Amino acid sequence: MTESNGRILIVDDEEDIRHILSRIVRQEGFEPFEASDGGLALAAVKKDTPDMILLDVRMPGLDGMTVLGQVKKLNPDVPVVMITSQGSVKDAVAALRAGAHDYLTKPFEHTDVIRSIHTAMTDRRLRRTIQALADQTIQAVQLREMMGASEAISRICADVGRVACSDFTVLILGETGTGKELVARAIHQCSTRAAAPFVAVDCGAIPETLFESELFGHEKGAFTGADRSKPGKFEIAKGGTLFLDEISNMPLGSQAKLLRALQERTAYHVGGTQPFKVDVRSVVAANEDLEALTARGTFRKDLFFRLNEFVVRVPPLRERKQDIVYLAKRFLDGANEELGKCVEGLSERSVQRLLAFPWPGNVRQLRSTIRRAVLLADTVIDEEQLGLPVSTGSAVAESVGSYLSKTVGPLKQLVRSVTAGVEKTALADALRQTGGNKARAARLLQIDYKTLHTKLKEHGMKTRSGGDNDQEEH
Repeated sequence: MTESNGRILIVDDEEDIRHILSRIVRQEGFEPFEASDGGLALAAVKKDTPDMILLDVRMPGLDGMTVLGQVKKLNPDVPVVMITSQGSVKDAVAALRAGAHDYLTKPFEHTDVIRSIHTAMTDRRLRRTIQALADQTIQAVQLREMMGASEAISRICADVGRVACSDFTVLILGETGTGKELVARAIHQCSTRAAAPFVAVDCGAIPETLFESELFGHEKGAFTGADRSKPGKFEIAKGGTLFLDEISNMPLGSQAKLLRALQERTAYHVGGTQPFKVDVRSVVAANEDLEALTARGTFRKDLFFRLNEFVVRVPPLRERKQDIVYLAKRFLDGANEELGKCVEGLSERSVQRLLAFPWPGNVRQLRSTIRRAVLLADTVIDEEQLGLPVSTGSAVAESVGSYLSKTVGPLKQLVRSVTAGVEKTALADALRQTGGNKARAARLLQIDYKTLHTKLKEHGMKTRSGGDNDQEEH
């Protein structure tokens, strides 16, 4: 089935007229749907905004002029072509003044209908493109303000501008905490779907058994506990953008159904028998190499090819040092406002420390560090208030030096001892930075929650448990 160029609502109380117009609309590559009176027309517009409306002026009940006024209140961007009686110039003038795009008179010529449809749809596309270009400029400025002024961020802004107006699926790659969702939101805001919802889904936070229900919704009684029907994220994001974060965590079975939904543009509720139309722009993000995962068999190759239409890479903070001080100052201003403080800036030694640190948690870690430092500082942030640990390279050197000063033994034993020391240091630092929150520490270290517990047990590290410490942030 070929996809239509847009949906056109035909409103007329005469069935023959609706039939003729529907046939013309379909022949021109558009999808018609009908309403026999003004009330039904307004209900259709509220439920599913059309790309254009062909609207009769004279109808029983709500007349066309009343419907036109209501449509313009609901969505002023929808072009409406009025259909008037022969010689009713007064109706035509009133309709144009009320916001109609054009008018046709009965009996109409097919060529006049075709001309009016294409003119209205072209005008709508042009206005959307102009608005999208204006939004791109605004978003590029905002994205630089939020992410930095480095060359890498400039390239990302250019990528956003290139892909936003298309309906390409976008794959955003980058480590945890680099700002992938900011890029996804910028793509949405620059697109022609900006007025519709942006719905974010964290694939790492959904239990495997609930994936399909979360994405596609479910019918009442579909499984134990399904006491009512529930729409999925695809329906909630209708007309807008669905952002699937950390998609590498999606189970293989759900990957197959996601691929089908993206390919066929239809999906089924869990427990449902009737398909619903999928109308979303998909943006996905991953902090792992999806191509490598396909080689290991943990990610579907066909889904990877479907998602890989356009790739945006967000480099880690350690690779764009130009942004570190800029972001630190921005976070300092934000923390001052939040905490009601007047910390003036960063000392020279603290700036050097920020630039030397590798930032495994990227921008998210930098923000937490500055926020805590502002809380501790009086007038200027010093190196000690940053509380940053010794870099991994220094930690390794110190561990090797410490071990060799005591004994010289087999290389394997040396490597094992040094690795254990660095690992323990990293675990302790992650827990310190997250205030003992083990779920957040696991995300910071890019390991799963179970592995973190196992490592803590191996190193005999005791942490507080219970309360909020084990709760993941949302």
